[in-house]
Amino acid sequence: MRDQLSGLVFSTEKGQMCPGCQQALDECACDALAEEQRLEQLDGIVRIRRETAGRKGKGVTTVTGVPLAEKPLKQLAKKLKQQCGTGGSVKEGVIEIQGDHRGTLKLALEKQGYTVKLAGG
Repeated sequence: MRDQLSGLVFSTEKGQMCPGCQQALDECACDALAEEQRLEQLDGIVRIRRETAGRKGKGVTTVTGVPLAEKPLKQLAKKLKQQCGTGGSVKEGVIEIQGDHRGTLKLALEKQGYTVKLAGG
């Protein structure tokens, strides 16, 4: 607890400081390190599943394990949403597309050269 409260949060020379890496917010590398760690943990298999938990019964198709950085991942999500004709978003490296579009997404991702598995029920 004491370690969490003892970090520098503002410097008169550099302004606001990042609590994670103790660098100025302009020089902070925490997001880049987190993105690198996420990419290192992937096994090369893209998993597609349908989820309804916590969404008031609305079905959402999630795509996980895509080995792309944040910007290219958002561009891929945009293409996939256009192919499905529906909305969605990218949250923490997971593409969420509204509705059940597992078949369409599997074909689209396999055309781009990814190894795809349908996960869950």
